[in-house]
Amino acid sequence: MRSVRPQGRERPASGPDAASRPLVSVIVVNHNRAQLLTECLGSLQSQDYPRLEILAVDNASSDDSRQAVQSLGDRRIRLIALSENRGFAGGNNAGFRQAGGEYLALLNNDAQADPGWVSALVDALEISPSAGMAASKILFQGTRIIDKAGHLIHPDGQNRGRGTGETDQGQFDESEEALFPDGCAALYRRRLIEQTGGFDEDFFAYADDADLGLRARWLGWGCIYVPNALVHHRHSSTSGRFSPRKIYWVERNRHWLAVKNLPLPLLLISPLHSANRWAWNLWAAIRGRGAAGSFRRGASSVQLALVVLRAAWDGLKGTPRMWRKRTQLRRQRQLSNRRFLQLLKRFRISARELAFKEFEE
Repeated sequence: MRSVRPQGRERPASGPDAASRPLVSVIVVNHNRAQLLTECLGSLQSQDYPRLEILAVDNASSDDSRQAVQSLGDRRIRLIALSENRGFAGGNNAGFRQAGGEYLALLNNDAQADPGWVSALVDALEISPSAGMAASKILFQGTRIIDKAGHLIHPDGQNRGRGTGETDQGQFDESEEALFPDGCAALYRRRLIEQTGGFDEDFFAYADDADLGLRARWLGWGCIYVPNALVHHRHSSTSGRFSPRKIYWVERNRHWLAVKNLPLPLLLISPLHSANRWAWNLWAAIRGRGAAGSFRRGASSVQLALVVLRAAWDGLKGTPRMWRKRTQLRRQRQLSNRRFLQLLKRFRISARELAFKEFEE
């Protein structure tokens, strides 16, 4: 899959061939971000793909988000109004259930897609039958700084965007295999979502896209990175980039992802990898570098430690439930432990890079 170049393929934007293009459903989950949502939907209205439906899933917002959607007056946009906040995972699952598309796309409400985004992703999957997922190139809004170009993973299950913090200088302009897409801007085949059951709603937010991607990998689906599927992202505008709430979800869900997805030999030694990762994070916090350093500038090291300990405790309490899900996944898997471990090794990120790499100055 590494040499695929979907960007060279001509695509019909309109005309007699447009009706033969597969329907794509784009799901945008929102909670109290009316202005961002309007801008996001505006970028979807400008897509050059001819057969598109847009599902705006509102997670019980208290602002005027729902009125903002309705005021657009676009028949392609449908509002799904939920009575409670079900998070990123539950919101997208609600969208999956009402989507009619052969392909199901996700776009964060704090992101805007270039006009050819949907077309590029669909073209990539159309010529890559073994791939069930497609990853976008995601840049930080208003910059040439990379947010994600596919994903990398640490042996304890912590994951990070490939190229995060680097200036985009064409280093990720080849279409190639990726481990899994970031849920900020992704495309999935409907069959993949049906086979996996979609997102695990226990996760609520963060690592849910990684869990979905790894479960799809176990079932034999591939993933392709599409560099000309370009999206601009205001990172963590909802929860805050280094908020205690985000760190709690990331650490708790990392544990659950590991329990569900890591082969047993790796799972048994994952605490050692986590200890190494947190040793590097402690050093980064002391030096004021990386995510730990950024958190420490707004809170104390004690607060950071308490958040991580609470996440670890809640993660352990949920382990029996995750183990039952793991058992079910193992019955359905198509890959051997050896092949899955090879995937993780190919897309591995080091503890040092996780701790220190943030942005190029």
